[in-house]
Amino acid sequence: MKILVTGGAGFIGSAVVRQAITTGHGVINLDNLSYAASLDNVASVAAHENYCFVQADIRDEDALQQVFAAHQPDAIIHLAAESHVDRSIDGPADFVSTNIVGTYHLLEAALSYWSSKDMPSSFRFLHVSTDEVYGSLGDDGAFTEDAAYAPNSPYAASKASADHLVRAWGKTYGLPVLMTNCSNNYGPCQFPEKLIPTVLSKALAGEPIPVYEQGLQVRDWLYVEDHANALLQVLAEGQIGRSYNIGGNAEARNIDLVKMLCATLDDLAPTEKPYADLIAFVKDRPGHDYRYAIDATRIVEELDWQPSVSLQEGLRKTINWYLENKEWWQGLLGRKQTGERLGLGS
Repeated sequence: MKILVTGGAGFIGSAVVRQAITTGHGVINLDNLSYAASLDNVASVAAHENYCFVQADIRDEDALQQVFAAHQPDAIIHLAAESHVDRSIDGPADFVSTNIVGTYHLLEAALSYWSSKDMPSSFRFLHVSTDEVYGSLGDDGAFTEDAAYAPNSPYAASKASADHLVRAWGKTYGLPVLMTNCSNNYGPCQFPEKLIPTVLSKALAGEPIPVYEQGLQVRDWLYVEDHANALLQVLAEGQIGRSYNIGGNAEARNIDLVKMLCATLDDLAPTEKPYADLIAFVKDRPGHDYRYAIDATRIVEELDWQPSVSLQEGLRKTINWYLENKEWWQGLLGRKQTGERLGLGS
């Protein structure tokens, strides 16, 4: 397929681009190169004959029309989004504009293009979302695709809104849509404001490692390359109109994850004192969800997909990448308040 990937210079998007090119697809990478994006993330495929980059914003209707007309994609994987919960607390307007309005413009452009091509049944619009749309869990249970939506942050609400738009364009206009909701991603090329790259950058700089409250929140962790493989499989084999939860089967409390990272750093980049000595508990962010967990039974049974990388293996691979690519993440630390405490709701 020739796939239009929105947000393809970001963390998850670049993993999808690299994997799609490797497996023989053509890729049009559409990205506005906001603070969290980097073309270095796709440098390994930039010269490939099946790869094309277009700098554009999904909120720009004219640019979207031009991309569809010029490149004639067979499918779309929609990943472009504002994604950091803390930033959404401090500045929700960007999340409404990009995640909701931008998704609307992309849907309209895709619908116009699909209709102009006599509505081919092979066309696909895959919208990539998050488990945060479902809200928060207690100590037990897991989110299925039928779980009620109950978003608790501006970020989650914006993604939930986008999910509903995609579903509506499928039901009302017949656009061949697919949706996925994933658990927390980690791995190479993640912008250094999320938990794992924050821990690594702070630890390697010998600075305090911030952990919200006592770090008792629980997340399910999914290695980004496993996620990319799942998305390409859903695109190729998923049932139109269906949503698929994608999880890593790797639940961990935040504090336990941080200690695992510190212990692995002690092994791979030892210093005089254990890295765990740098852990510093800080004020929690408003509305912090206690626990997310994914029930991925549907994608396992219907598409025969399973995560292939365990949490310990994935963390070690991630740490090695950050140790070997210090210039990459150190060069990003000065961008747009990176390293500053956000999400206090002030």
